[in-house]
Amino acid sequence: MHTNDPSPMLLDAAIDRFLLYLAAERGYSEHTVRAYRTDLRQLSVFAATRAGGEAADVTLELLREWLWAGTQAGLARATLARRSASARSFTAWLSRAADDTADQGVRLRSPKPGRTLPRVLNRGQTDELLARLEERAGGGDAVSLRNLAIVELLYASALRVSELVGLDVSTVDLNRLTVRVTGKGSKERVVPFGVPAQRAVLRYLGEGRPVLAAVRAEAAPGAAPASRDAADALFLGTQGQRLGVRGVYRLVAALLGDIPGNGPAGPHALRHTAATHLLDGGADLRAVQELLGHVSLGTTQIYTHVSAERLKQSYRLAHPRA
Repeated sequence: MHTNDPSPMLLDAAIDRFLLYLAAERGYSEHTVRAYRTDLRQLSVFAATRAGGEAADVTLELLREWLWAGTQAGLARATLARRSASARSFTAWLSRAADDTADQGVRLRSPKPGRTLPRVLNRGQTDELLARLEERAGGGDAVSLRNLAIVELLYASALRVSELVGLDVSTVDLNRLTVRVTGKGSKERVVPFGVPAQRAVLRYLGEGRPVLAAVRAEAAPGAAPASRDAADALFLGTQGQRLGVRGVYRLVAALLGDIPGNGPAGPHALRHTAATHLLDGGADLRAVQELLGHVSLGTTQIYTHVSAERLKQSYRLAHPRA
C-alpha cells in the first residue's frame, strides 16, 4: 500500500495500519497480531522518549538502542529475538508503504534464542492423567465429561489450543474419526483421532454438552438465545458460551501442575507430547509435520531432538555402562 502524501506519518497511525495489513491481507491470527501489537506499542513508547512520534523517527540506531535497553532490563533472549523480528517486519512494510523510505530494520540483528526443548509427558504420566479425568467423568458431571473430551482430543490430534476452541460440532466426523481444523494462516487440514477420543466426545455430546447449552436459558429465562457461534461450538463454557483459550489453559495448567517436569504447563504441552510419542512410535517425520500443520519441516524437527534426549535419559538410567 503506497502513499504519495508528503505529510509525515505518525508512528502510532503507521502501527495501526501495519496491524490491519497483517490481519486483513496476510491473514494472521488474532493471537499473532496481538503479539506484534504488544512489541510495536512498546517500541512507540520508547521512540517517544528518544526521538519523536513520527514513523520516520524509527531508525536503525533507535531500534538498536531499543533492543539494548531490553537487554539491560534483563529480557530473555527469546523476547529480544521476537522484538527484533516484529521491528523488521514493520520497517519492511513501512518501506513499501512509502515509496522513497529505506528499510531501517533490514540490518537489525538480535541475539539468537537458546534452544529449549518443549515439555513432554512420558507415557505413564499421560495414562495417569487421562485415567484421572475418566474417573472424574464417571459420575456424569457435564464439565468433567467436557474436560475429558478436551484432553483426549488435544492429545489424540495434537491440536493447537486456538484450533480446539474454534471447533464446531459439524467439523468432527465421529464415523471417520477425523476433525477438520483451521490452523495458522486460515489453512484447513483434516486430522485423525483415536477410539478413546471418539468415546469421550460421543459421551460429551450426548450427556454433557446439552446440559451446558441449557445453562444460559435456565439462569436467565428472559435472556436472548445463545449466539449462532455458541450454538455451533463443540466445546461450551459453564455459561453456555463457546469455550475460550483461557478456559482451556486454566484446565490443562491445573491438571499438569502436580506432574513433575520442566517447561510451561499449558495445552501446548499436550501437543508436544502427542508429536513426541508419535515419533517414538515410529511415525514418519513428514506425516507428523502434516498432522501438526507446520509449514516448515524444520519446525517439526524439534521433536526429533526431544525423542533423542528422552532416549539418552533412558540410556543413562538403564544401561549398566552409562
